[in-house]
Amino acid sequence: MSLTETRSRIARAADAQGRDGTDISLIAVSKLQPLDRIEAVLGQGHRVFGENRLQEAQGKWPAFRERFPDIELHLVGALQTNKARAAMA
Repeated sequence: MSLTETRSRIARAADAQGRDGTDISLIAVSKLQPLDRIEAVLGQGHRVFGENRLQEAQGKWPAFRERFPDIELHLVGALQTNKARAAMA
């Protein structure tokens, strides 16, 4: 499903519930996605992403953040205590 289709579905669901769709945040979880696919979504203007593996996030996001400094990155799921400090950096 494309980003446009996903946004449209969110807007329709919000409307069906009498909600303002602008108060709903779409977090695109990029777990195991190839870099070119993530870059395509960034190119469409989306900036809110989630990762569930700290090592994967550390490997892919620094370069994207140089080009897209307004990226908002979330760690989703459980985080091991010994990785919490690195996650906050």
